[in-house]
Amino acid sequence: MRYISTRGQTPPESFQDAVLTGLAPDGGLLVPETIPDVRDRLDAWRELSFQDLALEIVSLFCDDIPRPDLARLIERAYASFDHPEVTPTVQVGDQHILELWHGPTLAFKDVALQLLGHLFEYILEARGQSLNILGATSGDTGSAAIAGVRGRGNIHIFIMFPRGRTSRVQELQMTTVGDANVHALSIDGSFDDCQALLKATFGDLEIKQGMRLGAVNSVNWARVMAQIVYYFHAGLRQRAPVSFAVPTGNFGDIFAGWLAARMGLPVERLILATNENDILSVFFNTGVYRRGQVRHTISPSMDIQVASNFERFLYYLCGEDAQRLSQHMADFAERGELRFEAGGAGGIDPLFQARAVDAATTLATIRGTWCSHGYLLDPHTAVGVAAAAELAPGAPVICLATAHPAKFPEAVQEAVGEDLAHHPAVDALAGKPVRSVELPADVDAVKAFVREHGIR
Repeated sequence: MRYISTRGQTPPESFQDAVLTGLAPDGGLLVPETIPDVRDRLDAWRELSFQDLALEIVSLFCDDIPRPDLARLIERAYASFDHPEVTPTVQVGDQHILELWHGPTLAFKDVALQLLGHLFEYILEARGQSLNILGATSGDTGSAAIAGVRGRGNIHIFIMFPRGRTSRVQELQMTTVGDANVHALSIDGSFDDCQALLKATFGDLEIKQGMRLGAVNSVNWARVMAQIVYYFHAGLRQRAPVSFAVPTGNFGDIFAGWLAARMGLPVERLILATNENDILSVFFNTGVYRRGQVRHTISPSMDIQVASNFERFLYYLCGEDAQRLSQHMADFAERGELRFEAGGAGGIDPLFQARAVDAATTLATIRGTWCSHGYLLDPHTAVGVAAAAELAPGAPVICLATAHPAKFPEAVQEAVGEDLAHHPAVDALAGKPVRSVELPADVDAVKAFVREHGIR
């Protein structure tokens, strides 16, 4: 399997090179040359464990790591999860909740980033190389990425987060890590500012190559690849076409679901749920993708206006025409807007339904689910559950639970009136020493810090 850029100006790469490259040199995102069709394997996969299923799916996209080695990497990656099924599905009323928060940082990002950390280590050791990872986070990616590579001798990680705009728990999960190879960078700006700094730094080929920069954000193909697995794991156990409700800000998680459907998983629909930062839900309902001002909400990981992973979907929407996609992205960069024909009753893509959910509805969903079923939702998961209840009332839907409620105790307490959102890993953060570096939202400041503190 080879990987090509959505912008069409980067030579095809192997899987291992794609993992280390992250963002393509031409500014695009890497995608596989072909999407495998697995419809003839579904029955054989139906009863596989998560790890065995991961091996089957990842092997389709990774043909330059021997299968026995890949199996060991997958086993090590998911040994850190506290549930034997890794991503179990539980029934809550009419809906099924796909719990993606059983990893070390209690967020769905662990599913991909635990594997990515082991892939990085394997590839770098084989090549005798080192890597400086630069990432931007709206909350969960940063702590999950740090957990995946902390303490590794041939990797330094620099995570930019928007100062004061993540939950307190999310910030502590990043700033209480004492390993010397971890650098938490508190940026004076929004997540979109952090994301822009990331892309600008990767766009400087001198520092990207000279400092051997790698990416952990969902611009890295391996992130999306790993997330495909839990759609198959949950969907195949239902033995009928299923719908998924996905709270999303950066589009990576739901894009993995779209890929699973393209590969042959019977998916009835993908319910795209946003908070008040509704750029994605507006696009799928109108065909207009327009940048706005970031609104700060009780679901901060979704407080995003420019979805970094959306370009991959647009590439396929453009018929895999890199030149057409590049023009759209140039227009968006210049005007902050792009338009596609909505395509009649089916919308942009008939697989998608989209809805924005406000804070009041999010809190009411947390409260109602707790009162009716004794099940506690975090505010991001509640956005997905609320969208599913509105768009598919009474129908069985698999709702992706993207974080443990203990990561957002203030929102949960506001919703239910009690201090219920706890987890031992979160409670243990209290009183730990913290360290971070405050930087302005300035690309030169970020580059200078990476140059000074990175591994060469």
